[in-house]
Amino acid sequence: MQSFPGLKVGHATNAKLKSGATAFLPDAPAVAAVHVAGAAPASRETDLLRPENTVERVDAVVFSGGSVFGLAAADGAAEWLAERGRGFVAGSVRVPIVVGASLFDLTNGGDKSILVPSSARSAYHALGLAACHAADDAVAMGSVGAATGATTADLKGGFGAAETMLDDGSRVTAFAAVNAVGRVTLGDTPHFRAAPYEKDGEFGGLGLPSPLPAEADAVVTKSLGEPQTNTTLAVIATDRALTRAEAKGVAIAAHDGLALAIFPAHTPFDGDAVFVLATGTSGADSGGPDGLTALCAAATTTLARAVARGVYAAVAAPGDPVPTWRRRYGAAPRP
Repeated sequence: MQSFPGLKVGHATNAKLKSGATAFLPDAPAVAAVHVAGAAPASRETDLLRPENTVERVDAVVFSGGSVFGLAAADGAAEWLAERGRGFVAGSVRVPIVVGASLFDLTNGGDKSILVPSSARSAYHALGLAACHAADDAVAMGSVGAATGATTADLKGGFGAAETMLDDGSRVTAFAAVNAVGRVTLGDTPHFRAAPYEKDGEFGGLGLPSPLPAEADAVVTKSLGEPQTNTTLAVIATDRALTRAEAKGVAIAAHDGLALAIFPAHTPFDGDAVFVLATGTSGADSGGPDGLTALCAAATTTLARAVARGVYAAVAAPGDPVPTWRRRYGAAPRP
């Protein structure tokens, strides 16, 4: 799909590692916020985004696989930005403001032997740099970038994106790297939990099953023996001009989109994080209480759709620990 106007998104993938990085690069520094609702996050510079802190805008958000190793992807993005003279002005230097987070994909069947201390930095640093070089207006979905090796409880995860146009002409786009403890379908059926919010058959057009399966509320998760193999990461982009406090409110509300699409969500073994980027390019502000409420609602449902689209578009790779939605249910993803 097309990216958000004023924001370019790039993926870099290492098939052997079965991991990667995704860079979100606003054309100009954007107001940003984050809310973490999982108990096992791996993140960089998230304290910087607190409303009371000094720097109001960021130059990039970077997601990666690799857990703590993957945080080095942000260094690659910082290098790319520095080469282009971008960053926060501090005296005679510019400091690129790069925030980000990593999901845990270290036991997904990829060859992690390259993640020895001498090469871990170069593996993800290079992926972060490559993701910035690849950033474009078109956004690939599925088994790409930070979600290359992502999984859910019983299906392969993926990178998804979805967009909503608001009544005032402004827009919201959600991007998600889905690597959850829980599952995204209702019981053992192919029906996505996010089905009520689907648009134009974007993840199969199956709707909700009737009747709902008896096991719809069953708690099915990844093996408790591998409790760290999780975390869903998301970016909500809006072209409204928001304060950091307003952006934080949108990030908090948007987490409900994860709960609408994944069950269970926000577990003790997820590091779920939602970032907000407010570019202000539409010329509209938050719209006061009513406008901000509408924005929060749109962020919630759009994120739920992005989660389903990411799983729907995933493709199989050698060594996958779980099947793709397509392989399990025998339907080809829509382009």
